[in-house]
Amino acid sequence: FLFQGYQGMVDGGDNIVEVSWESVSSILQVGGTVIGSARCKSFRTREGRLQAAYNLVQRGITNLCVIGGDGSLTGANLFREEWSGLLEELAQKGKIDEEAVKKYAYLNIVGMVGSIDNDFCGTDMTIGTDSALHRIIEVVDAIMTTAQSHQRTFVLEVMGRHCGYLALVSALACGADWVFIPEYPPEEGWEDSMCVKLSENRARKKRLNIIIVAEGAIDCHNKPITSEKVKDLVVQRLGFDTRVTILGHVQRGGTPSAFDRILASRMGVEAVLALLEATPATPACVVSLSGNQAVRLPLMECVQMTQEVQKAMDEGRFLEAVRLRGRSFENNLNTYKLLSHKKPDAELPKTNFNVAVLNVGAPAAGMNAAVRAAVRVGITEGHKMFAVIDGFEGFARGKIKEISWGDVGGWTGQGGSILGTKRTLPAKYLEKIADQMRTNNINALMVIGGFEAYLGLLELSAAREKYDEFCVPMVMVPATVSNNVPGSDFSIGADTALNTITDTCDRIKQSASGVFIIETMGGYCGYLANMGALAAGADAAYIFEEQFDIRELQANVEHLTEKMKTSIQRGLVLRNENCNENYTTDFIYQLYSEEGKGVFDCRKNVLGHMQQGGAPSPFDRNFGTKISAKAMQWISKKLKETYRKGKVFANTDDSVCLLGMRRRNLVFQPVAELKTETDFVHRIPKEQWWLKLRPLMKILAKYKTSYDVSDSGQLEHVAMHSQKEAETGAI
Repeated sequence: FLFQGYQGMVDGGDNIVEVSWESVSSILQVGGTVIGSARCKSFRTREGRLQAAYNLVQRGITNLCVIGGDGSLTGANLFREEWSGLLEELAQKGKIDEEAVKKYAYLNIVGMVGSIDNDFCGTDMTIGTDSALHRIIEVVDAIMTTAQSHQRTFVLEVMGRHCGYLALVSALACGADWVFIPEYPPEEGWEDSMCVKLSENRARKKRLNIIIVAEGAIDCHNKPITSEKVKDLVVQRLGFDTRVTILGHVQRGGTPSAFDRILASRMGVEAVLALLEATPATPACVVSLSGNQAVRLPLMECVQMTQEVQKAMDEGRFLEAVRLRGRSFENNLNTYKLLSHKKPDAELPKTNFNVAVLNVGAPAAGMNAAVRAAVRVGITEGHKMFAVIDGFEGFARGKIKEISWGDVGGWTGQGGSILGTKRTLPAKYLEKIADQMRTNNINALMVIGGFEAYLGLLELSAAREKYDEFCVPMVMVPATVSNNVPGSDFSIGADTALNTITDTCDRIKQSASGVFIIETMGGYCGYLANMGALAAGADAAYIFEEQFDIRELQANVEHLTEKMKTSIQRGLVLRNENCNENYTTDFIYQLYSEEGKGVFDCRKNVLGHMQQGGAPSPFDRNFGTKISAKAMQWISKKLKETYRKGKVFANTDDSVCLLGMRRRNLVFQPVAELKTETDFVHRIPKEQWWLKLRPLMKILAKYKTSYDVSDSGQLEHVAMHSQKEAETGAI
């Protein structure tokens, strides 16, 4: 450990400490950093770096893993470039011998980007961003209830001096009325248009207005727009009761979210692999995430690109700044613009198409955000939107009504499914559903749901031979806590469930010493158990995908007994509900209780339906919003393609698709083609990406196992990175 960042490196002494396995136990759920961090003036001078080099050489350290923002990473790169010069100078001064100069000739550096602003180019998500979004959304959700009651306008100021990511994404996630960010200043006369929008919303009986301001927000003349300025404007022009809330350092604190824990764990492994493979010839790199794929990028290319953004903003080239921020940022901005401002009816196109949206399967947090996005994008594209209540069953009973722009206001943050949802499949109601499609003249279907939604679409497309009504474009957006839908790495609702599991495990770990057996949902899919185990720092996770026998159970018990003899008096074991029909949660609990007699106590906990409820996490709100907007745009495109002689007729496989996140991209896949990838008996995909992370969980629980490095990131270039993203549907 280097305590206190570069300051500790310069000061040396007991700031540089060799650590053991136990040193990092139970820090997974602690926010901030246990090794401290400090801004360091002396490291900016050559003398400081000379002293730092001396301290490292004294301990034979030639590999550094630096976790920080662009400042820390730029400093690290300079240090590496100067390294041999610094050693020469130390030798001349007689502080080290020539032997040491040869032995420690090269310094390897790998960076991990830890920054809540997400302002580092080349990486989709920096470590800490998701947790900061959690803090912001908790506050916004709380403020919304008071604003609603008092009919108030709230101006929220969030962090981001040079980068508007937090402001933009939280505006998307709470459906804010207006957002101010440094990369995209409002047009001249924004004061008028903002006030018009706020008063229109009041006239539509919307009782609250939320305006989000990034601390670095500017107008198009590079003049700051402060939260006070916005408040005064609203009060003077409209006389609305307006309050300012500055979130400040709340955003940096608190427990890390499940997403951040998993991201940071994956990046930690990548960093070590990158250091092991580094040579004097390879450039210093940062490990980062692109979509769901770990990548390595040259550190200086990222830094240069990050500085380019600032330069573009200073020179007023704002469109360029947005483009340089990367595909994900641009997508967020476009989606926000699409969903927050309704054009006057006169300006909307009229397509005369009717599109129905329904939720199918068990409820998942984020479904409502997906419905809202679908309805608003559909209306913007000129369609009439219909909402079906209670899935296919409700459809058969004619529970279908037109839904307007205003009807879905405030839906983003609501848990569960406002439209209701049922597990019923359409097969036994085909005739009635076809009748309803005909009566309401439905030209396209959007189904949001889990495995039942996927089966439902397969049944509807099979029924096309008999019923022309089903010869329309149909698209499915995956939404289920189990994350067991083929064709997508993620599904809406899984992140929220994962956070629930992680929070519960954190609390359980504090409640007592001993071993806890925790049962998670997921059907036969081990995603929640496996990823929950990774995020909560569990000792074992039993899943259906990886068969286990009594010998493995015995090894786990012995492993835990050994652990309990150290300073760590806690054990955590997760078990997926269907991992094995005989080794039940009770069985495992009794086994551990018997074997651990006299060494540890054992308790069990079945999490149950709490995993399906709760307010959606920022990730699920955003993922739901973006994926659903994209699905709606696909429907519009298909409707144009299949409209012939006054009617829509689509009967090809590629007109029934599932939109999924695959590694780096969002892809539309015909459901017929996904059949071969599906294990229908156990309702899971035959291949699942997260199984590759299983060894990681075991290694972190101190098991000896091999880790497949074939999937580790190869060094890429940043420019190519964004070009490739532009060609595909990066999210």
